Amino acid sequence: MDGLILVNKHRGKTSHDIVACIRRILATKKVGHFGTLDPLATGLLLVAVGKATRLFPFYLHSAKTYRGRIKLGITTDTYDSEGKPVSRESKKYPDEKYLLEYMKTFQGEIVQVPPPYSAKKYKGEALYKRVRKNKEYILKPNKIFIHYFRLKNYCRPYMDFDVKCSSGTYIRSLAHDLGQKLGCGAHLEQLERTEIGEYRISKSHTLENIEKMFSLGQTSKFLQPIEDLLPELPKIVVNKNTAKLVRSGSDFYPDSIPVPFCPDEKASFQHEKQPAIFRIFDTREKLLAFATKKTENNSLHPFLVFDPENSSS
Repeated sequence: MDGLILVNKHRGKTSHDIVACIRRILATKKVGHFGTLDPLATGLLLVAVGKATRLFPFYLHSAKTYRGRIKLGITTDTYDSEGKPVSRESKKYPDEKYLLEYMKTFQGEIVQVPPPYSAKKYKGEALYKRVRKNKEYILKPNKIFIHYFRLKNYCRPYMDFDVKCSSGTYIRSLAHDLGQKLGCGAHLEQLERTEIGEYRISKSHTLENIEKMFSLGQTSKFLQPIEDLLPELPKIVVNKNTAKLVRSGSDFYPDSIPVPFCPDEKASFQHEKQPAIFRIFDTREKLLAFATKKTENNSLHPFLVFDPENSSS
């Protein structure tokens, strides 16, 4: 069983909890997720099964979209509603015009410091563990990209928002930093992830529904086959002899190479030019490998090889 599941995560569960539940439901160990969601957050979580777990690098830089609520007037140690207050409550809330002006300063490429209570590693240990042990740590800022940060509703002290951002963005830090700029403090009250790249929450499933469909033998209703993933990458079908070369990881010459897909640079935070990547299939339409083109001789080199003869368990 190899593929991708779009899970609609409930509040209170960790991403690891979701992975553990999918392992139990499908009775398979090879399960992983593409992009952590905090226990506070709900919404879309991509869960890979079997060979699809090897596709993490392809989803690493996918833009993400959220909708949520920020509470102005108080700062917490975790930057969200589950933390302890670390400031006195302020009722000096900004008017809407002032708020909108400051929200605009967070759009585009900015530098952000991750929250101290996060799973980000520092000297091999999760930051939140070091904080709880009162160990020293240094939070280094990261470059991120905010496509948009929009106000949906403002009813003091709460502001509802939509945000689209690059991978690696902490919405908790966004809420905290906005509060610091406004001078009244703020923390994240609610958060729901609605999109990851081309995937939408409307196509996701709760754990309860996944378990029910699996018990009825309706796996195809929630599991996207590995052959259907990353359709934006050009597809090449090879004959039986060439398939043997691909499986061995050897360079090969296909009969023809389709024009590679070229994403709009403005739609991605990753501006570096990446080599053209192709999906290689056999004549049975089974995924064999991912390959890159060698410009010096126009051959293709398989860098991620799958064996369709052996399914994952």
